Amino acid sequence: MAVSLNTYVDGYLKGLTTLEHLLERGLAFAKEQGVSEAEMLEWRLAPDMFNLRQQVMTVASFTNQWVARAMGDPDPAPFEGEPGLAELRARIAQTRAFLQGLEPGKLDARADEPLTADLGVVSPTLPVAQWVTGFLTTNFYFHLSMAYAILRNRGVPLGKRDLFAGGL
Repeated sequence: MAVSLNTYVDGYLKGLTTLEHLLERGLAFAKEQGVSEAEMLEWRLAPDMFNLRQQVMTVASFTNQWVARAMGDPDPAPFEGEPGLAELRARIAQTRAFLQGLEPGKLDARADEPLTADLGVVSPTLPVAQWVTGFLTTNFYFHLSMAYAILRNRGVPLGKRDLFAGGL
């Protein structure tokens, strides 16, 4: 049975909804604790890992960037500076709108097209489907899970249901 790459896009949309939910829960907790929004966005699991801001930026921007590449479109503009919560929410909304506006079938039509990407130390050429299913999807869920873990580690009352806030 073949799986449409659009199925992955649906998963990203659900994940973006989950990310918004996690941010709302984190912000409510931070306010209860007297922690500023700016301080909350600096929370991290370990000194050498991305902070919450960067995890959220990566989920939103990486998804937008890699789906655009897979479609053969130019990369969208990156985040600039240190965005606050309003800018992060706007980027999540922008990414959602981009994904919802994809032309049905266009991504699947490019599934076997070769795509070369510079990853810093290597520049592999792989079929678009492999980039989407292996590279993009793994990174998407990794950074989404790290945002969850950062908030949970700080005491935000989250459970498994919160990770599925966007739906199954």
